[in-house]
Amino acid sequence: MIARFVLAALAAAFATAASAGEVSYVRAGRLIDPQAGKVATDRLIRIEDGRITAVTAWTTPPTDGPVTDWSKLTVLPGLIDMHTHLVDDEQSENIALPLLRSAAQQAYIGAAHARETLMAGFTSVRDVGTWRAFGDVALRDAIEAGYVQGPRMSVAGAYVTAPGGGGELTGIALDVTIPAEMRRGVVEDAADVHRKVRDLLVHGADFIKLIATGAVLTEGTEPGQLELSEDEIRAAVEEAAKRGTYATAHAHGAEGIKTAVRAGVRSIEHGSLIDDEGIALMKAKGAFLVADIYNGDFIDTYGREHHWPDGMIRKNRETTDAQREGFRKAVKAGVKIAYGTDAGVYPHGWNARQMPYMVKYGMTPMQAIQSATTVAAELMSKTGQVGCDAPGCYADLIAVAGDPLADISVLMAAPKVMKGGVVVKDER
Repeated sequence: MIARFVLAALAAAFATAASAGEVSYVRAGRLIDPQAGKVATDRLIRIEDGRITAVTAWTTPPTDGPVTDWSKLTVLPGLIDMHTHLVDDEQSENIALPLLRSAAQQAYIGAAHARETLMAGFTSVRDVGTWRAFGDVALRDAIEAGYVQGPRMSVAGAYVTAPGGGGELTGIALDVTIPAEMRRGVVEDAADVHRKVRDLLVHGADFIKLIATGAVLTEGTEPGQLELSEDEIRAAVEEAAKRGTYATAHAHGAEGIKTAVRAGVRSIEHGSLIDDEGIALMKAKGAFLVADIYNGDFIDTYGREHHWPDGMIRKNRETTDAQREGFRKAVKAGVKIAYGTDAGVYPHGWNARQMPYMVKYGMTPMQAIQSATTVAAELMSKTGQVGCDAPGCYADLIAVAGDPLADISVLMAAPKVMKGGVVVKDER
């Protein structure tokens, strides 16, 4: 089974490589341009070397390349999920599961998750941490080399966390030694933060993921509890800036959020217990919010059915409604919100199930689409490359039946997916 998957992935990769340098076209019945916040009808998209070179009105069929006919569909940029965990197993009741996989097994699991994510219409992701350090770096590089199918990845390398904190494997017997590669980002003080952040970036991380507070799904930690000091967070921000990148912070608690924003992080992940002061501070500092507002329902239903630890269920219950109310307030206040789901807590490929929640809790459909395209691209400093369908952008496109601006839920099924000018999914 694994061999067949690998062969299919390699065949698709070779097909992608073979198309380099060719001119092709897409005819779009309706084209959503999230950069402009507008919709145009009957457009012709010209693609060369995997990028869009022109968008014009459809007149007559071009003669210098094939045309992908999506004239009966709505076309928009491939979506971006800013909070995924592709490399590890999906969340389960077994807190020791990461210790039961070899690095080789984990690589195949990550490859499968990457393909599921791409087939769901998410052509770029920011992967925000893995238990085994640099597994995400390896997956990113394998996708870029064409060895496996998957989205464009920006990766963290490992969690930067306090000992016993939200980014540690906890709840394990005291006489069990956790492998060093699963503790690569554990830090003792600000000086150690500088060393560990430098190590992660030197070995291929694109940005830094800090665990500033406790976590809902980590045993023995509490979401409202601050775990990294402002000095420690600032050390990570400064070290990342030296190398032209940034730090993001997992932060549920109100004080943790404000501490991280004051220290200069670029985005807050989760933001479950954010208060009005924190919202105002994020707005003033230009920090992004990445809030996984679908997750709470999944954890409450699936977690209970599958007997996840009682502490996880309790913490989820205590944060879900507060997170959604904070999200609504942040939208109203004009905080920049990028789409992020925590995929891996729920099954990969379900990424778009959060879209209706974004609208339910305060966004317009266009704003929800922008959060998963232009705003996400801005957060990653990739504006004009991904999350767009204008000249110069990668030809990463999806096509859906219906109108997502009238019914955002149509994005939950993407029958047509293109990455770099190559159609990777073509369902009828």
